[in-house]
Amino acid sequence: MHRVATIAAIVDQHAEDAAFLWLRRRREIDGPILDETDIGRIDQRLEANLEGLMAAGKAGWEAAQARFADYAEPGELFVLGVLALRWGDADLTEVAINAAASLGEPGLSSLSAAIARTPRENLRPLVAKWLDTSDARLRCLGLSALWHHRVDPGPPLQDLVSHSDATVRRRAVRLAGGLRRRDLLPAVLAGLDGETAKERLAAAFAACLLGEARTAHPVIDKIVLTETDQAEAAIEIRLLTTPPKAAKAWLQTRLGQPLLRVAVTASIGLFGDPSVMPWLIEKMREPELVYAAGLALRDLFEVDFNDTDLFTTDPADLGKAFESLNDSPLPVADRVAAWWDEGRGGRGHTPFHSMRRLRLDALRAAIAATDTPLADWRRTRRFPAWL
Repeated sequence: MHRVATIAAIVDQHAEDAAFLWLRRRREIDGPILDETDIGRIDQRLEANLEGLMAAGKAGWEAAQARFADYAEPGELFVLGVLALRWGDADLTEVAINAAASLGEPGLSSLSAAIARTPRENLRPLVAKWLDTSDARLRCLGLSALWHHRVDPGPPLQDLVSHSDATVRRRAVRLAGGLRRRDLLPAVLAGLDGETAKERLAAAFAACLLGEARTAHPVIDKIVLTETDQAEAAIEIRLLTTPPKAAKAWLQTRLGQPLLRVAVTASIGLFGDPSVMPWLIEKMREPELVYAAGLALRDLFEVDFNDTDLFTTDPADLGKAFESLNDSPLPVADRVAAWWDEGRGGRGHTPFHSMRRLRLDALRAAIAATDTPLADWRRTRRFPAWL
């Protein structure tokens, strides 16, 4: 890291914008609204701000530190982590890791994202050290590096999937599934009885990737019933790993359960069956289900609904009963009904594959071909920010 002549206000702006852009990217990276081109534009702007901070040298680091001191949030920590790792400075990396400790799990996730944007050669001297330490946080970071860069560590993964720390086990089991390490299947299946719902769901996902969906399904079903914060993710895995006819019957039995109505409605589009449209339009008229119904609509059709008037960002447009809703954009039932009745249903539009669609397609491909590693669906097309 060096000291160069800089304009403080510009450097500070780089630090602020980088944190903001990463937060926006994190919110949208697996979502149904933006595609790889849209995320690529965010990436281009994010990278420009990170490069501005790196070019500023010491002033860039000090600006990022000052920003984190004022706003100890995941976005600001991400910026610290990227700078430290790309510079390859051990002392600064330790500062970022210590800062992450104050944020708990969100801090670990922020550093994981910083690792994802760091070249392999910068990480190589760190990963072996992180995996060999007794510090669970550092082992999690090492596993994050292996996951993001799809690297198989070989025999050491055997110890990590049986580690005493639940967070380490969860990340190691996920990696074992993604890399198709069938030699670790016994440890993956042991994770189905893990301490936390997150660990059990990660083990169930890995088991499905390793061809053991039937064994994982009872665990997934229990999570759906008892862990509302994990229900949507669990339902998604269940439907992707169940034959279509049986999956529809399984989902139908959950529709009548009040605590699952939102998650089930959001998942109905995974079947790609447009015959559900009349039912879905009616759910758009219910404040409790309108947002979920919009998510299902986006799954049903390869349409860029951002280029239509079928959604609104102002809940008040839908009537008084919807005014207090915080989620957006929301589908406008009458407009969707007219669009559907006119027979468009996605025809006449350029195919649009959201980041969510890319993720689902990657999961479907991995489940269908159990001998290939899970693909990285988060690759994006880079465009200059002004295009």
